[in-house]
Amino acid sequence: MKNYLFILLSAVLLSSCSATKNTRGSLYSKMYEEKPLTILIMPPINNTNHAEAKEYFYSSLAKPLCEKGYYVVSPFLSMDLLKQESAYDSEMFIGGSQKMLKNFFGVDAVLYTTITKWEKKSALTQIVVGVNYELKSAATGEILFDRAGELTVSYSSGNNGLIGMAVDMLATATADKIVAARRCNAYVLTDMPEGKYSPLYDKDYDYGAGNKVFKGTVKK
Repeated sequence: MKNYLFILLSAVLLSSCSATKNTRGSLYSKMYEEKPLTILIMPPINNTNHAEAKEYFYSSLAKPLCEKGYYVVSPFLSMDLLKQESAYDSEMFIGGSQKMLKNFFGVDAVLYTTITKWEKKSALTQIVVGVNYELKSAATGEILFDRAGELTVSYSSGNNGLIGMAVDMLATATADKIVAARRCNAYVLTDMPEGKYSPLYDKDYDYGAGNKVFKGTVKK
């Protein structure tokens, strides 16, 4: 009897684990319904005291999206056009209709990022970045893809002693900002369903995906 109960309980637990496993399709079903092709990247909203963080994120978002198989409007071109229209601040659009951006740029989706934390720690060999990502349908304003959390980017070389620490601090001081933004964007956007120009387009519905709310660490 005890063996039977143990087997039954194990089966229930395994079934539960299997049922709750995240996939791209289960988390981001609207991406597969709308099938966006073109994406506009809006300037990040920076809620930190690190003024340059906005530029680092903005300049490093296009590449991972292109590698995912999407057509991305040039951030530099879109920034100039938004400035001409006095519409550079993403706060003006993130909570409302996206149709003006759809009509103006001819895009299917709009990506918003909000930087919530940018802190150096551990003798300046780590940067902790907090950021929220929202990809919104340009037609309906619905969220197609979203993730939020904190990522620690480590610059430790593994060297011990004062010399190793000095090397790590120098590396952080000279290359931390742009690398941290790139690592964060690559980490978060890994789970985004593939776009039309990817060989995996419409074939990755059952691919595993991380939690929408994340906390992780990556090496430089």
